[in-house]
Amino acid sequence: MPVPYTHGVWNVKPGRADDFVAAWIELAEWTGDNVEGAGRGTLLRDTSDDHRFVSFGPWESLEAIESWRGMAGWSDRVTRMRELLVGFEAATLELVAERG
Repeated sequence: MPVPYTHGVWNVKPGRADDFVAAWIELAEWTGDNVEGAGRGTLLRDTSDDHRFVSFGPWESLEAIESWRGMAGWSDRVTRMRELLVGFEAATLELVAERG
């Protein structure tokens, strides 16, 4: 079975990048502490647009992702993060190739 990943593209309001990074870290730490099947999360910043971030991380299963997104803790944190954003795109992906 392919490894599932969550992926997000976050466009942050001007002047709110530090607040966003802190909120993303808090969500990632909460996820790691409270969600069975969560892997390591990674947050990247676009070098040509310092208000654009990309996050991704592997999961044990699609069911773990669905469970996470259904938790009140996830919803509360994402709702607070949306106040910092101009836009957000989320996807669930599967690993099809990896270089080693």
